[in-house]
Amino acid sequence: MNIYQHFRPEEREFIDQVLHWKDYVDSSYTAKLTDFLDPREQHILKVLIGENGNIKYQLFGGFSASERKRALIMPDYLMPGEDEFQINLIEIDYPIKFVSIEHPQVLGSLMSLGLKRGKFGDILMKDGRVQFFAASEISDYIKNNLESIGKASIRLKELSLDEAITTDDLWAEQVTTVSSLRLDTIISGVHNISRQKSQLFIQQGLVKVNWTSIENVSFECAEGDLLSVRGHGRVKILSIEGRTKKDKWRIVVGKQK
Repeated sequence: MNIYQHFRPEEREFIDQVLHWKDYVDSSYTAKLTDFLDPREQHILKVLIGENGNIKYQLFGGFSASERKRALIMPDYLMPGEDEFQINLIEIDYPIKFVSIEHPQVLGSLMSLGLKRGKFGDILMKDGRVQFFAASEISDYIKNNLESIGKASIRLKELSLDEAITTDDLWAEQVTTVSSLRLDTIISGVHNISRQKSQLFIQQGLVKVNWTSIENVSFECAEGDLLSVRGHGRVKILSIEGRTKKDKWRIVVGKQK
């Protein structure tokens, strides 16, 4: 069976990487810790590692509601603790009375340090407080090099993971049926807007899938995808449950409140 036929062509490199990690763990009896993975990458990893072999995985991103998570792939006899995921929580201290900091600014500033997106996890924001999770191996580099975000001079302080901000990032589960898994169709069905309007959003660059702007209206969505439409919030495709008697796709999504 060709494993690639079940995934997108652009995901082949990541599939090869996961299979390499699995072979490494199987042959060396040593655990492998990955970078932070987005929901779609987590789904691919779960499918490829499976649930019943002698290799298992565990996911953790810093706290229970994390979206981006590191995976620990390991022999089935290991029982890892949270500290083995090597995640640090960093808070941004800035003059909150005089400036505001937005999520894209934090993301852009971290990327401008030459870091891959996989080296840091969720960015948490509430009531002016800003925190982010980072891989332990690059935390010192960030603390030594990140001195400003936007117009704000900042200082960084490391906290314990249990000091993470509790955000109001609530997701409402919703079951819906759509005629196809095309991006324009799913956006139309989930947000209750016309296909023409959803196509316009996509063509105008207002839609992202897994943090990547997609302008192809016929892009095929899959389980684990995170869709965001500017002005309409975000949606996670939690599961695709097959076709109905009327030959429509039944999907379960988490819709951000």
